[in-house]
Amino acid sequence: MIKTVSTNPYGDQKPGTSGLRKKVPAFQQKNYAENFIQSIFDSLEGFEGQTLVIGGDGRYYNREVIQKAIKMAAANGFGRVLVGRGGILSTPAASNIIRKYKAFGGIVLSASHNPGGPTEDFGIKYNVGNGGPAPEKVTDAIFARTKVIDSYKIAEVADVNLDLESSHQVENMTVTVIDPVADYAELMESLFDFAAIRKLIAGGFRVVFDAMSAVTGPYAKEIIERRLGAPKGSVMNFIPLPDFGGHHPDPNLVHARALYETMMAPHAPDFGAASDGDGDRNLIIGKGIFVTPSDSLAMLAANAHLAPGYAKGLAGIARSMPTSGAADRVAEKLGIGLYETPTGWKFFGNLLDEGLATICGEESAGTGSNHVREKDGLWAVLLWLNILAVRKESALDIARKHWATYGRNYYSRHDYEEVDTDAANGLIAALRDKLASLPGKSFGALAVANADDFSYNDPVDKSVSKNQGIRILFKGGSRVVYRLSGTGTSGATLRVYIERFEADSARHDLDTQAALGDLIAVADEIAEIKKRTGRDAPSVIT
Repeated sequence: MIKTVSTNPYGDQKPGTSGLRKKVPAFQQKNYAENFIQSIFDSLEGFEGQTLVIGGDGRYYNREVIQKAIKMAAANGFGRVLVGRGGILSTPAASNIIRKYKAFGGIVLSASHNPGGPTEDFGIKYNVGNGGPAPEKVTDAIFARTKVIDSYKIAEVADVNLDLESSHQVENMTVTVIDPVADYAELMESLFDFAAIRKLIAGGFRVVFDAMSAVTGPYAKEIIERRLGAPKGSVMNFIPLPDFGGHHPDPNLVHARALYETMMAPHAPDFGAASDGDGDRNLIIGKGIFVTPSDSLAMLAANAHLAPGYAKGLAGIARSMPTSGAADRVAEKLGIGLYETPTGWKFFGNLLDEGLATICGEESAGTGSNHVREKDGLWAVLLWLNILAVRKESALDIARKHWATYGRNYYSRHDYEEVDTDAANGLIAALRDKLASLPGKSFGALAVANADDFSYNDPVDKSVSKNQGIRILFKGGSRVVYRLSGTGTSGATLRVYIERFEADSARHDLDTQAALGDLIAVADEIAEIKKRTGRDAPSVIT
């Protein structure tokens, strides 16, 4: 029986690329998750009898919300739901399922790289039919609906058994519990030379992958150990846990410190990597070298033709504005387009759909290609392994040769997390007020060439996105970028991106923070970070 439940609107947070994110207790409030799910359905048209994909990263409260979503999808008229066994679907795997089975869209339950647990983070987002995050016109409609919603529809039926691959009937809708890994693993095998990677590993090449007790564990276990033949134990922390084992599933040098130390040790494995809570980010560490996400994007793009799926070359490269300019010089040498977009994977979707770009990347450890419409952590790891297998060189050697060819972009991101929201907004407002006065000013040896608040004109749908990050551009190619991030659930995160281009190969082995020292000091001076936030140092440096 279908039941209509009276409810009240809330409209307390506008869903963006990352959907609605709150602490678990907020979602556990009466009708809270139901309100948002119904607001999604009320903002869509033409889904009667269509297929909906549902899955998540396995974090706390994942299963409960999946059951609600299944029952509400049935009550609202969907014809079929595909749900991952155990409620598990990594974000890139969900994108692949939507695309492969021509689903109308998908509900992905995740708070990405944020902590999980009874008092930690939870999130719901909607992906459209191309497999990518809903565009702003859809998220704006969802937000508007949450402010006036007065009822939701739900089927009054027993919960579906999520732990057994089988089909169930819920009202007039079929629910199929699917293997969450098989379709994704098949896609990866079609893109990469698994035989070459198997041969590399069989020859003694040692790989270590830290799944961080998050969603990529089952995927990495199947692909890296079973299909590529890495020894058992190569994939660590491979069981997804509701609280991620009490750890923060963000693959950076703070939260994946143990992996970094392993890779810097005298008898380190040959290649190390990690992924995050929902599987869309990656950390790449070769023996003796951490490859920054910006450098990784450039190096993957320069070598992608070595993998079968990209043997015909790239149509173009897209990067988020805060990502370093390393990929720009690769695009220039290849004679292909380079697209600089705001942060947010949805901005890459139009470029990928239109065939303008093949590989995309964000400095926040997100890299991907046109194989899905989300960033994909394990994909990046496998492309690196394919390149290593073909070139028969270490990651360190590949990096050094890349810098010798293209120059090196010394690059770092300084995150100030959980900053007082008013203080963070005040800092950005003050920066905007002084933009016009900065060009021509000198800070020691650093002279400002230009300063602006980045605006993006989408070449496909002609939309304009303003106020996407403040850029301070110095003569000689250095820059500082300031952004407020919306990926957290409390306070504000101020991200400061510092970059210096170095063409001289004799200066390519400097310590990154030392190489950026004067820029770091100037970044604080211009924005008055310490004064306005009360912070003496960043929370995280990557």
